[in-house]
Amino acid sequence: MEIFSVGLLPNSKRNSSFTVISVGGSLIAPKDGIDTVFLKTFKETIINQVEKKGMKFVIVCGGGKTARDYQGAYKAVNPNVSDFDLDFMGIYATKLNAQLMANIFKDVADPEIIENPNENIFTNYSIVVAGGWEPGCSTDYDAVLLALNVGAKRIINLSNIDGVYDGDPKKVDKVKMFREISWDDYLKLIPDKWKPGLSSPFDPVASEKAKEKGVEVFITNGNQIENMESYLESGFFHSGTLIKGGASLKFECFACSDRPIEYRMHSSGSICLYLPPPQK
Repeated sequence: MEIFSVGLLPNSKRNSSFTVISVGGSLIAPKDGIDTVFLKTFKETIINQVEKKGMKFVIVCGGGKTARDYQGAYKAVNPNVSDFDLDFMGIYATKLNAQLMANIFKDVADPEIIENPNENIFTNYSIVVAGGWEPGCSTDYDAVLLALNVGAKRIINLSNIDGVYDGDPKKVDKVKMFREISWDDYLKLIPDKWKPGLSSPFDPVASEKAKEKGVEVFITNGNQIENMESYLESGFFHSGTLIKGGASLKFECFACSDRPIEYRMHSSGSICLYLPPPQK
């Protein structure tokens, strides 16, 4: 494999000064209550990026088990409850998690929680925090809307899973984790419709929007925070799955027409030309 680095994109073409991080509620409040170990590690990592790298973040908090517990209780008492009402119950859980997150980052985070991801964000802080917004999707969709709002072309999705698999690792013994997958292929792996409480790496409504707008999503285990750090700083990672657009743009190689050259853009803004091995 031959790779030729041809530098960085102009500043006007690079990612927004804000990076969007979607934090799964399963990390904030798993089965045993609030995970203060994760929150401390996450805080230290983000503060380090803010103070030493000058980075800015939009942190979107999911509802996780807290949301599902409340939704389950609501449905147990009122079996005919609508999906609309169940979604609203989950949204309130995300707002509780978001308030906790904003308080944790009190010195560097805007105290006002973002209510509408489409409204202009005016802040002097390095961190802004959001929860859910409207029924019909998870906070994954809010993360995509916020990325579009601030001009970010990538989202880091922290969850309690390592990445995207070709099967359910809880049900199948041998599964393959994708290091990179296109939005088209990813959408074939998940349900095509949203249901309150749906658990998937990135929800179908959000995935369709990200595909449409050319936003890439890096899914990784939040308990392996070093993967997030590596992706933030260089665009590379040891474990996780990068979901992005369709096929790479290809050029013909004049020296050998049977070896098309692929143009690849990394998350860091670096552009490479990849020359595949000769066909046998």
